[in-house]
Amino acid sequence: MKKENSNTFKKILIVDDSPETIEVLCSALPEYYKREFALSGEKAIKLLEISEELPDLILLDVMMPGMDGYEVCKNLKKDERFKEIPVIYLSALTDTRDKVKAFEQGGVDFIEKPFQFEEVRARVDTHLRLSYLQRELEAHNSNLKQMVEEKVKEISESQIATIFAMAKLAESRDNDTGEHLKRIQTFCGIIAEKLSLHPKYKEQINSEFIDILQKASPLHDIGKVGIKDVILLKQGKLTVEEFEEMKQHTSIGANTLEEVFQKYPGNYFIKIGIEIAKSHHEKWDGSGYPEGLCGDEIPLSARIMALVDVYDALRSKRVYKEAYSKEKTREIIIRGSGKHFDSLIVEAFLEFEEEFDNAYTLLKD
Repeated sequence: MKKENSNTFKKILIVDDSPETIEVLCSALPEYYKREFALSGEKAIKLLEISEELPDLILLDVMMPGMDGYEVCKNLKKDERFKEIPVIYLSALTDTRDKVKAFEQGGVDFIEKPFQFEEVRARVDTHLRLSYLQRELEAHNSNLKQMVEEKVKEISESQIATIFAMAKLAESRDNDTGEHLKRIQTFCGIIAEKLSLHPKYKEQINSEFIDILQKASPLHDIGKVGIKDVILLKQGKLTVEEFEEMKQHTSIGANTLEEVFQKYPGNYFIKIGIEIAKSHHEKWDGSGYPEGLCGDEIPLSARIMALVDVYDALRSKRVYKEAYSKEKTREIIIRGSGKHFDSLIVEAFLEFEEEFDNAYTLLKD
């Protein structure tokens, strides 16, 4: 009795060109099922299209004039609104090929005519139960997926916040903190968004790349924690030996992140962080450091960071210089196009220079 109650108010659509067969089927079904019927395949589809309450199961005759059962089922399974409704075929056909065809078109079962009341009830009850359990499982999986995604996001955001704090601590050693890291993130996003529209980069730059680039950008100078204060905080010009040591911050940062990457080799965030930390001082013409890479040998993330880092350094006041105007900064960056910087990245900067200036003003130290 509990099984019957679980199917109370379930709606069954009977599709058959014989009123007598429909009457017999209605008698075969328990009273707790709601019944609806159509005398042709065409009428069944029209009925479904205007129905405010879709049936929970369809009993479908195979041999009907006009649109036969196979065609009806095929059309239903193409429509997102109806494709999940289980279809049980009714037919006097007994050939195995007919039954196989029924399943190929999306049917879940096949009842031979003349049918027994007990068989009809048992198969209808079974498939309604299976359909219900399937929906419950899908809902459970959907909820579980959402919970996992929310937890992963929560963990990721806390990790990003921790990494940002570490990067900010590293920046604070040379008095170059304030809003510098936030500006860097904003500038990277502006450039990457623009480059994603260029034919050369549209396959390489997607929403994930842009998101990770912005989140990883604070890692670019994290290697400065390994540079002595006497060099890092020196107000005058560095000697050749001191500059050579200063350049080591790129390798220090990259090597530290490499150790993390070995433990988490699939982590895209760490991969981009390594590229930025190691290569953001490389130059398009090969005159940069630490490896003297040139052109496309330099990772795209680092090429973007190269311009962004220079822009922010030029616009910001340092112990050894005053802040440059946006006009002078633009002039220096244009001179570096094809030498220091990827010319396409310079073009992207020039097109959105006003956004850079607005972001700098908003996030000014």
